[in-house]
Formats: sequence, structure tokens, C-alpha cells
Amino acid sequence: MVTFLLEVGTEELPASFVNDALMQWQSRIPASLSEAFLTPDAVELYATPRRLAVLLKGLPTQQPDREEDVKGPAVQAAFKDGKPTKAAEGFARSRGVDLSALEVRSTDKGEFVFVRQKIAGRPTTEILTELVPQWIFGLEGKRFMRWSDGDLRFPRPIRWLVALLDQTVLPITLVNGSESCTSDRISQGHRVLHPQPVTIPTASEYVACLRAASVEVDPAQRQQTIVVQAQQAAKTVGGVASINPDLLQEVRDLVEFPTAVVGKFDADFLQIPAEVITTEMESHQRYFPVLTQDSSNLLPFFITISNGDPNQSAVIAAGNERVIRARLSDGKYFFDLDRKQPLESYLPRLETVTFQEDLGSVRAKVDRILQVANLIADQFAVRADQHTAIQRAALLCKADLVTQMVGEFPELQGVMGQKYAISAGEPDEVATAIFEHYLPRGAGDQLPQTLTGQVVGLADRLDTLVSIFSLGMIPSGSSDPFALRRAATAIVNITWAADLALNLDQLLQQVVQNFVATHDKTKLDAATLLTQLKDFFLQRVRTLLQDDRGIDYDLVNAVLGENDAEYTDRALQDLLDVRDRATFLQAIRDSKTLDAIYETINRASRLAAQGTLDTAQLDPKPLIDRKLFKQPSEQAFYDALVKLVPQTQAAQAERNYQKLVDGLAKIAPVVSNFFDGEHSVMVMDENLDIRKNRLNLLGLLRNHARVLADFGAIVKGQ
Repeated sequence: MVTFLLEVGTEELPASFVNDALMQWQSRIPASLSEAFLTPDAVELYATPRRLAVLLKGLPTQQPDREEDVKGPAVQAAFKDGKPTKAAEGFARSRGVDLSALEVRSTDKGEFVFVRQKIAGRPTTEILTELVPQWIFGLEGKRFMRWSDGDLRFPRPIRWLVALLDQTVLPITLVNGSESCTSDRISQGHRVLHPQPVTIPTASEYVACLRAASVEVDPAQRQQTIVVQAQQAAKTVGGVASINPDLLQEVRDLVEFPTAVVGKFDADFLQIPAEVITTEMESHQRYFPVLTQDSSNLLPFFITISNGDPNQSAVIAAGNERVIRARLSDGKYFFDLDRKQPLESYLPRLETVTFQEDLGSVRAKVDRILQVANLIADQFAVRADQHTAIQRAALLCKADLVTQMVGEFPELQGVMGQKYAISAGEPDEVATAIFEHYLPRGAGDQLPQTLTGQVVGLADRLDTLVSIFSLGMIPSGSSDPFALRRAATAIVNITWAADLALNLDQLLQQVVQNFVATHDKTKLDAATLLTQLKDFFLQRVRTLLQDDRGIDYDLVNAVLGENDAEYTDRALQDLLDVRDRATFLQAIRDSKTLDAIYETINRASRLAAQGTLDTAQLDPKPLIDRKLFKQPSEQAFYDALVKLVPQTQAAQAERNYQKLVDGLAKIAPVVSNFFDGEHSVMVMDENLDIRKNRLNLLGLLRNHARVLADFGAIVKGQ
């Protein structure tokens, strides 16, 4: 067993690429080794802004010997009149075997000639020499570049290459036009603290050698060091460091030897909204804000993570203090200037901001948001005062986009809208909704808590979905420039989290009809647009149920329906109901309760499909002719269905599906007796009236079960 080290040395890489590259290597390197029949004991990945590295421990010195079946020509081409043809001879020759080694085997495509060959394992050095360039140039990312006069592409120029198999250099050369980079055991230390080259004697000494040269190559260790130092630094000024996880990861990948440095700014700047100061620090300067001990307020300090000489911390702090002072001065100027006029006065300027070339301005979008918000408010039957607040919030929700502050810091949209609304004397409910309608901004973000914020947020996203879809700009693959998947997911999540009685099916019909009637640049007719939007939402619901809530795929199919318009429409008409039914189904599967009714319902449903009973029917009284009963099991089945009707109706009305399952469990033995008991019947009787009567009994049972789910979509034994 040997240890292999690969280090790719570069000019400073973008922080976002460093982490992404490690994630790619984490999956690709073990996979490529496995394909080459090599399995190391451990794969360790390292990275800094100037290097990407992998350490493979316990790697075999060569591939194992193995046997491989090689498929040749079809038998009819390989043999004629029992004798081998030129095709068979050529195949044997190409594999280096005698004709007697050929075997005939059956496959799903017919009989073919095969040969079993013993393949000697190749040396690991040969395999690694082939794989290393693939690992390096197989990395994907944004804004790759060329350098020198060659065609190689990478985020930054490659300057050195270390490739060691234990203590031996594995010769690898990357040719880039007139330049080339050949592997060696020479790495580079910290630019400032150890500018001399670093010689690595053996692969296993890599981490220790770089640490001695003031480079911490382990990202996890660097991150832990940053957290500890930042909190210690904050403690010196009586506070705690506010450490945003995304910023922490970015800063980690911007430094090789982290040093936390405390800086300060004028306390007068604390009059600016905390969100502005925090945005200045985190998004623009990569600083960690410092909070009071209870984390309730900002302190006039910040922490920057230096990659320089720790002995120069005072100079580093002073330079950063000058920068943040200028940035906060700009922020204060924008904040004071924006508040000189009410938020509503910014509405005309939205005419100058384009939402989308074929869809007009943001001001036009605001009018559409207001229209959709009114439809939602009507559907929820909100009070008059709530409706007024919804209309006002919808009107003002985008006004801050043309303020100076949001123009400088777009990530503060909504945040500043709330501040400026309060400053202008708008009701708190309206101001809060202006902020909340953007929530959630991404996965894991908080959701709007007020009804006004929820309604305006739903309206904004629905307008975006309908208007963009109308242009035929439907997300495909990873391309989703208008974040339509995120918008649809947010609509479902907001509805579920707030238990909103939203009829999305009806709302989509209304919004689509209104939009198509008033816009002449749509590329889809109303019917097609509506169908595509429904399919899009159903896919989001499916994904959320399976991935976020852990519902088995077949149970999701059972509540959403597969090619069943009645079921798919029902799902969008009541998103809360589809959520609750899926969750309930999973619970009764896990408790084995589902097993007690599955066989009975499924058998009845399969036979009922041969009848003509409408799936909406539940009451047996007007449908079943008791005079046609020939066995007491038919009367018992009928009586049980009569008793089941109020239970099913109550289950629907209260969304308490346990009542329905209890009723189905009670009727199960009655149905079993109908099929297989002492007084069983032949459902498909020769008398067509009797046959129809019995099929209707089964159809009614199926219909009761369909109130919960389409049992035909449930897979037994899942």
C-alpha cells in the first residue's frame, strides 16, 4: 500500500470555486478510482486560495488481476453451417485467443459470442498518470480563463504541480501552448510569512510541511481557527462575533493563515438601520459584525480575518477602519436622502425599471400584483381592514427598488421598504408586509408570518410565474433565470406553513385569464398556459412531499394521481388537504394500519374499473337495487356501505382521515366474505343487471377509499 499526494498550485482562486472544487473531487475522485479497480483506505481533500490537493492513503500498488467477459458478434454472424466465419476469427484475433475459447451465450437480444479473458492488473502509477489530468481539468465552474498562449482553461493559471507516490515523484506534465508545468515535490508556502519554496519529502508529510510554512491546508481546521479567533477578538471589546455561515465559508477560502483583527467605527453610525451596517460589513467587506453579549444590538466594532502578518494587525485594522468609515458615510447619506419623501412618491420611477422586455416595467408588475392580491383576499374572505392593508402593501411593495440605498445595495430590497414605510407613517402591518413579501429568499429562510405579507408574497410570485410562462420561458435543466422553481416552491411552503385555505387551481385560472386578456405578447394560449402551470406546481408539490417531508413516492402518486385529472385538480384546489392526506398515508403505512385495508380496497378497485360508476358517488341507496341480491353477503355489503357514508363525509369535512380508515377497516371482513366467504358471489354474473349491481357495490367502496387516496397507485410491500 502507498500514499499518493496531488497538489495543484495556482494564483489566487475565487473563494466560491475552492469549496465547489472540493465537493466535485469528493465524488469524482473515488468514483474514477473505483472504475479503475483501485480503492484507497482514505481520501483526504485539502484546499486554500492558492492550491487544491488530494491525499490518497492506503492505495494498492497495482490493480487486481481480474476476469472479464467480452461480447463479440451475434452467433448468426460468427458461424455459418457450424463453422466460424471471418467475423468470429477477427474477434478471436482481436482478443488474442484461440477460436476454441469462444463461448455462445443467450442475451435479451439473442445469442452472441463471448470470450472470458484474464486481465492482469496495471500498475497504479500508470493509472494515476492518466487520471490526474482528468481530475484537474474535469472540474467545472464559472468564468474559467486561458493564460499564456495555450488552450488550457482553469479559474486561475496553474503555477506548480506536486505529485508524490510516497517519496517518489510521479512524472506528470501539463502542456499549455509554449508553457508547461511538470510535477515535482516543490510546493509554495505563505506569500508573506514564508515566501520560500517548500520541499515535501513524502506524501504523508504534506499537511505538516505546509503548516510549518504558515499554510493551513485543511479547510475545516482553518474554519475552526477563524471561529475561535473571532470570538476571542470580540470578547476583547465586550461583545460576541456574529458569524454568518456563508460568510464564514467564504472567508475560510480567502486565507491560508487566518488572523482575526478587531476594528472600530464611529458609534454615531449606529443610527443607521442595523441591516445596512451588517450588509456593508458582510456582503461588501467580508467583516464579522460584533454584537452585544445578548446579541440584541450592534456594537461599533467589526472583525476582519487577515491573511497577512499578525504583527501588522494594527496597520491592517487602521486600513479597514478607513474603508468602513467611507462605506457607512455613504450609507447614512443614502438613508437620510431617501427619507426626505414618502415611499409612495417613488412609484412613478418604477416606470423606468424594466421587469422583462416583453412584460413592461416594474410599475406595470405592481398593478398586476395588486390585481392578484385582490383575488387572493377575496378567496380568503378577509375583513375590510385587512383587505385595505393588503392593497396598500401590494401597491408599495416594490417602491424601494428605486431608492438610493437599494440602488447601492440591492440585497436590502424589502428591508429598506419596511424602514421607509414606517418613516412615512404607513401602518405597521403594511410596512411589515413590504419586507415579508420577499420571504423566503431561499431554502431554509424564514417564511412570512402576517396574512398581509403572505398574500402579497403569493401574488408577486404568481404574477411572475404566469407572466414568464406566457412567453414560453419555462425552466429546463438547470436554467431558471427568473427563479421560477423557487417561486412555486415558496407558494406551496407559505400555504402549508400558514395553513392557508388557498384554491390554487381556481386562482391560476383567474390570473391566467386576466393576463392573457390584457397582454398581446403572450406566446401561449390560455388553456396551454394553464396546463403547463398546473403541471409545474404539481411537480413542486411532489418534490416537497418526497424530499422535504419524506413521503414514499407511491404514496405521493396516490394522493396526486397519475394521469388522473380529477385527482390532480383536487390537489391544487386544496394544498392543505393533499399535504395532510400524504402525511396520514405515510403514518398508517409506518404503523402497518395500511396493510389491514390495502388488499381489500385494491381488489375491489380493480374489479370496479370494469363498471361505469362515477367516482364521485358515495351513497348506495339510489344506485343499488336490493331486489337483485342473491346472497346475504350482498345485503351485508350494502348495509356496511350505508354506515360508511357519514364516516366518510365527516372525514372529508374535518380532514380527519382516521375516521375513514376506521370505517374501511370495519368493512374489510364484510368485503372478504363477499368475495370468498360461505355466501360469496361471482361479480361478473351472466345477468348484466346483477353484474352491474355488484360492480356498483365495489365501485362505491372504491369511491370511499378515493377520498383518501388512489389505492391503485400504492405499491404493496413498500
